[in-house]
Amino acid sequence: MTGLRELQRRRVRETISAAAIRLFLERGFDEVPVTEVAAAAQVSKPTLFKYFPTKEDLVLHRIADHQGEGARVVRARAPGEGPLEALRRHFLDGLARRDPVTGLNDDPEVMGFHRMVFTTPGLAARLSHHTAQDEAALAEALAETVDELTASLVAGQVLTVHRILARRNWQALSLGVPLAEQEPEAVRAARHAYTLLRL
Repeated sequence: MTGLRELQRRRVRETISAAAIRLFLERGFDEVPVTEVAAAAQVSKPTLFKYFPTKEDLVLHRIADHQGEGARVVRARAPGEGPLEALRRHFLDGLARRDPVTGLNDDPEVMGFHRMVFTTPGLAARLSHHTAQDEAALAEALAETVDELTASLVAGQVLTVHRILARRNWQALSLGVPLAEQEPEAVRAARHAYTLLRL
């Protein structure tokens, strides 16, 4: 029963999320009230808030699977591989996979999602909160190999690098640069960025 209950919860959550994202992309995040999202998903407003405590969570849960990713990459790295090497490899792998979090994905919905997040102040602020949590988790993982101050400084630098690279890729694609043309530039920029980082 627990498995079925969890499956049902995931279905309801995905239904609410899909309705919200569709409406937000059509009309803008600030233009769509939560009551309309609930109606579109055929759930009550209290049920919606049970799954998504804030309106911003309706959008940003889509990146929740990346929460703490840097820390996981550092802890799961191969023997002999340095933390920055592991993070660099992981980011480059993300570019090769067209992972939306790298900004190198020209799917119209992904492009619209990024535009909404980057241009809506409430979402940008909430994203900063997520980034701060990621930074703390990465610093904790790095502190297993270096002192706390170094770990905190490097974690902040890595998250900033990733944010700048992703936004740069998204902006290029938004301006009409073909993905095939942007990819080698994205790889070059990522490699260059990581040569500037030290641990």
